[in-house]
Amino acid sequence: MNTTRPSSNNALTTQAKQLVEQMTLEEKASLCSGENFWQLKSLPRFKLPALMVTDGPHGLRKQAGDSDHLGMNNSVPATCFPTASALASSWDLELLQTVGEALGRETAAQNVAVLLGPGINIKRHPLGGRNFEYFSEDPLLTGQLAAAMIRGVQSQGVGSCLKHFAVNNQETNRMITDAVVDDRTLRELYLRGFEVAIEQSQPWSVMSAYNRLNGTYCSDNAWLLTQVLRKDWQFEGIVVSDWMASNDRVRSIEAGLNLEMPGNGGVTDQQLIEAVSNGSLTEKELDRCVTGIIELMLKARQRPVLPTEVDLPAHHHLAREAARRSVVLLKNERQTLPLQTGQTIAVIGAFAKQPRFQGCGSSKVNPTQIDAAYDSLASWAEQHPGTRLLYADGYCPKHSPNDEALISDAVEIAQAANIVVLFAGLPESFETETADRSQLSLPQQHQRLIDIVAAVDVPSVVVLSNGSAITMNGLEQVDALLEGYLTGQASGSAIADMLTGASNPSGKLAETFPLRQSDLLADAYFPGSARQVQYREGLYVGYRYFNTVDKAVLFPFGYGLSYSNFRYLKADLQGDPLAEGVRIRVTLHNDSHHDGEEIVQLYVGCQSSNVHRPRQQLAGFAKLLIPAGEKRSVDISLDLHAFDFYCVKQQRWLKNPGQYSIDVGSSSRHLHLQIPVTIPVREPVVSTETIVSTDPVSAFFQAMTAETRQIPDTIFQDMLQRDIPTTEPTRPFTVNSTLTELESSRLGRHIAKAFAEKMLEHTQIDKDDTQLVTIVQNVMKSTPLKSMALASNGQFSLKTLNILIHCLNYRFGQALLTLLRH
Repeated sequence: MNTTRPSSNNALTTQAKQLVEQMTLEEKASLCSGENFWQLKSLPRFKLPALMVTDGPHGLRKQAGDSDHLGMNNSVPATCFPTASALASSWDLELLQTVGEALGRETAAQNVAVLLGPGINIKRHPLGGRNFEYFSEDPLLTGQLAAAMIRGVQSQGVGSCLKHFAVNNQETNRMITDAVVDDRTLRELYLRGFEVAIEQSQPWSVMSAYNRLNGTYCSDNAWLLTQVLRKDWQFEGIVVSDWMASNDRVRSIEAGLNLEMPGNGGVTDQQLIEAVSNGSLTEKELDRCVTGIIELMLKARQRPVLPTEVDLPAHHHLAREAARRSVVLLKNERQTLPLQTGQTIAVIGAFAKQPRFQGCGSSKVNPTQIDAAYDSLASWAEQHPGTRLLYADGYCPKHSPNDEALISDAVEIAQAANIVVLFAGLPESFETETADRSQLSLPQQHQRLIDIVAAVDVPSVVVLSNGSAITMNGLEQVDALLEGYLTGQASGSAIADMLTGASNPSGKLAETFPLRQSDLLADAYFPGSARQVQYREGLYVGYRYFNTVDKAVLFPFGYGLSYSNFRYLKADLQGDPLAEGVRIRVTLHNDSHHDGEEIVQLYVGCQSSNVHRPRQQLAGFAKLLIPAGEKRSVDISLDLHAFDFYCVKQQRWLKNPGQYSIDVGSSSRHLHLQIPVTIPVREPVVSTETIVSTDPVSAFFQAMTAETRQIPDTIFQDMLQRDIPTTEPTRPFTVNSTLTELESSRLGRHIAKAFAEKMLEHTQIDKDDTQLVTIVQNVMKSTPLKSMALASNGQFSLKTLNILIHCLNYRFGQALLTLLRH
């Protein structure tokens, strides 16, 4: 697969610059914000029509009627592919590119210019409410998967928008929180996936995140958008704000933000005109911004004419294949799976008939069809005489409140069966955009169902449907466990294929499943205070932490079983570790009777160094099909920065001298072969980088292995190489205050209540749908007042907002002056 950097189109850039030279100031400013919720403005004088962008990390979400950003209103039918958390478990770059091509075809057929995805933020904590939309806790895996999907989408003549840039790792206070992160952790963990994806795919656009990064809103952050993105990584596309994420429109132009979305009736366009007129913004800076937008419009105009009819049945078949490759077999004692024919099988769990196959929020797709696992199993049973299915709901699929009667029904059919297949997981209300999860454990009803049914004296299989990692009690009682994640509209048939042996599981976890939430080093700092979250755990996220401190986990990163059995025979280093193009050739043998696919993983382990590193880091991977009884070899490229660290003082990657091992395995904790490597001293290592030594007596190591696992202020200051910033106060109120913060004052409580009720009235949702109402309320409570004013289409002006802020701060004289001012 081609992973080389895509070539730039200098001709389009030149043409765009020529058009900008002919534009008026008003025309330039007008292009810097959207026409409405999903469309850019047109430029009729130059015959450039309005472009449409729309959500779609795992399926197109083009809304047919009134627009909203969170998927509350109906969208046109589209193929719902597995979510990112599921696709990541495939570790399959070819599959991701093929899925991207299908997404691109559906996008082009709907005359949409840019698909807003994929999302690639690192899974810092499993409670992240949007983790189902993100790939992994590892940046290399994340970046390569994203690049493959982007190449697929853009091969169809439409653009992809990589998001959310950057360090958007939680939903709690996502629009106002300040992520405080040291520079080395930023470069090696939170920015690295974006760097890989941009180097290998050059997306048409990047979306800036809501949050602040080290004190500055991402949409205003010149270091992030210009220095890192454009200068260091040579990104050539445009930067678009997340919806209502723009903070200061003039400052954001200077920082490198091209397009503000959604439209706001031209309010911020006028701000740009005034800024150029009074000299606070140069027209050259505005021209640079507009040139990128024009180039995007020209690029979209070049799209080849594609069929408007999409082969949706073929795409559904692809969705089923993608789901099959993404399901992870986590346990299979006594070869419980595949299911045997001629048995009475108790199918328990409402998800078997009403599948949970995608997340809730802006990525929610209106699927073209839905496969239920029970229906597929029933069809299989009909084809095998003597095979009989029994069924019990076990729980309510929507919210799963405790219900002993449903458990009793489930136990009754379990006792009458030869084997139990129990579908469990997280209801949609448990994980959604706008809110982080409240618990890592399964709902009590699901956990009790597993405990009680597994105690019945028949073999038990549990199939999980969830968007991110969970904890699970009583696993020893379960004979087999399938992690289905949220595997899209064909999830039911794909799961049935795995259960019946029509397909051989090949997925591997792209995140660690901890034993307990309290085991996470980041847990003490997630989600932080109202306006600040400190990343004190540094590089030690996921397997980087658990493997460094030898802490037990439920399931490790990279883990997954198969109906095949693979033996790792040998591994050979090809090339100079100090040069580019290093490959590891790995040879395996499938000594089973099942053809199967194995995901071979390379980890670089640090044996000795004067610069701290996690014990091991993923440095390469490949998926390999091996027929039963045969041997196969695969060449795996080693990550360019496998032996590097990011030197903050020199602002560049440096080779880290020392003793290393390249470990080859089937997971981060199942390492079968090892190649020793020595990196000699060739350039000085900066002493300030030895903040945390690999020496076990180091302060950081002691802190993160202690019972409390708290990282002291002194260590965090050393990591930041500056004082820890104080948390921004919530008073006095500002235009960036939220309704939640207003509730801290008596007057604010009344205003917040009235404002929320008014906004809810204008939201076209079913008021009896408590989940959607909760989502809307979460959005309203956490959105800065300024953003809501801009999104109100003139119903609530910035002038009115400023008057209100003065009144809330008891500055009534200033409120009057503002009122009287033109």
